[in-house]
Amino acid sequence: MALIRKATVMDEKAIMQALRRIAHEIIEHNKSTDNLALVGIRKRGAPLADRLQSLLNEIEGASIPLGILDITLYRDDLTRRQDQPEVHTTDVPFDLDKKDIVIVDDVLYTGRTTRAAMDALIDLGRPDTIQLAVLVDRGHRELPIRADYVGKNVPTSRGERVNVMVKEIDDVDRVDILEDRQE
Repeated sequence: MALIRKATVMDEKAIMQALRRIAHEIIEHNKSTDNLALVGIRKRGAPLADRLQSLLNEIEGASIPLGILDITLYRDDLTRRQDQPEVHTTDVPFDLDKKDIVIVDDVLYTGRTTRAAMDALIDLGRPDTIQLAVLVDRGHRELPIRADYVGKNVPTSRGERVNVMVKEIDDVDRVDILEDRQE
């Protein structure tokens, strides 16, 4: 079985437009950025959060705090994995207490990554609110979690995979739908 690109659903321009729209929605929803902070989930949520922070700072003329969260040890599938998980650092250099936190991730699928991120955040402090911004929502939730801000809804089958690539990691900005094909 090989993963084959079925379709490209977002290119560099579409990703930037989606992030700009999400930034405006965050500002509109929160009415002020005074209490706002962003936390990107490793791996691809972190560069997306960094881009959102730049957009928010540019639009609001503010300096919004940014953190990076590693959720590896909060995953609910650790005991089922054959390979050893690679643990990275969490870097949240600000107090979470009484903040409005926006978790940023690349894809929302089952909701389990978001649940793990919320658990990790709550271990670090007690935010007033936790919101979720994702570049792609592909459906198929297993937990009652929804995104507050979505770049693009992409209906998929369970046999498909959404592959987000960002320049900071992959040297290209693109979102593809991949599917398993027998060769």
